Amino acid sequence: MNTVTEHAAIAAADAQQASTYNASDVTLRARLIEAGILIDTGEDGLYGRSQVFEDVIERLNHAITLLGADQEAEVLRFPPAMRRHDFEDSEYLKSFPDLAGTIHSFQGNDRGHHRLLEALEKTVSVGEEERTDEWMDQQKPTRLVLTPAACYPIYPTIAKRGALAEDGATVDVFAYCFRHEPSIDPGRMQMFRMREYVRLGSPQQVVDFRQKWIERGSLLVNLLGLPFEIDLANDPFFGRGGKIVADSQRAQQLKFELLIPVATPDRPTACLSFNYHMEHFGEIWKIAQANGELAHTACVGFGMERTTLALFRHHGLDVKAWPAEVRDFLWGDTHSRISAGLEALS
Repeated sequence: MNTVTEHAAIAAADAQQASTYNASDVTLRARLIEAGILIDTGEDGLYGRSQVFEDVIERLNHAITLLGADQEAEVLRFPPAMRRHDFEDSEYLKSFPDLAGTIHSFQGNDRGHHRLLEALEKTVSVGEEERTDEWMDQQKPTRLVLTPAACYPIYPTIAKRGALAEDGATVDVFAYCFRHEPSIDPGRMQMFRMREYVRLGSPQQVVDFRQKWIERGSLLVNLLGLPFEIDLANDPFFGRGGKIVADSQRAQQLKFELLIPVATPDRPTACLSFNYHMEHFGEIWKIAQANGELAHTACVGFGMERTTLALFRHHGLDVKAWPAEVRDFLWGDTHSRISAGLEALS
């Protein structure tokens, strides 16, 4: 791992943003809902999105595409659900059992349907607070689970193809994801979108890839006019052993996050992440390098909703009043600004 260049990138980002870093905004959720930019569904962490919000998402997604155009990545798109078998193999439940979402469905006969309707009638006939989930006793697990991270379907897909080419593989993936963590923090949605570039190959190939994207992620957020810092991740690993796993993750510097203050005071939100999985996924799915050794993997993840929320937080709810440089970047000549930024990095 090239920790020297990574620490240099972090230090540069911290120094550049120190003067503009400011506090979060606890009123952001209420103001977005009042303005009709987010639509309250009545369930914490589950929102509808307005045309204004989606337009910003599309512009941001276009900028990310331009940022990674030279990666020659294979574009793959998956639904927000994945095969339960692959999910079980991923070992996600070892670290985040509380965040996982399974898909259940009615699979009974006429008698079971009658019991379901009886239970449902009892449920809807009482007040909201007295409702039970008795009708769900008639539901059974399906062979699907909700996708927790956009990159998860990539590894079994690539594994089926056999050994990687000499230069490894790079994949561009974009998907809705689910994590069960209901919250009134708008940056902690239960259903959200992640855009990722995933790298599979030798340790050096994937570490170089991650370093490149730490720099490119910082470039993007600078062009968006947002304050940020980059730090080692503090993932919420589950259970008593979670602290040990988290300490190991930080000690090995496996995951960095780009943090932007959004809505939680004194706790900026991770809007981008830069992850080095070592041979973890290569070992699970037997992904081999061209030389037969286990492949290492890395990914950069862009939290689309979180970054969009950060834009509304720092530039205001009226996109027409956003700073001219930000509007010119998102709605103007995005290509030339990305090109100039990449040239400066090189």
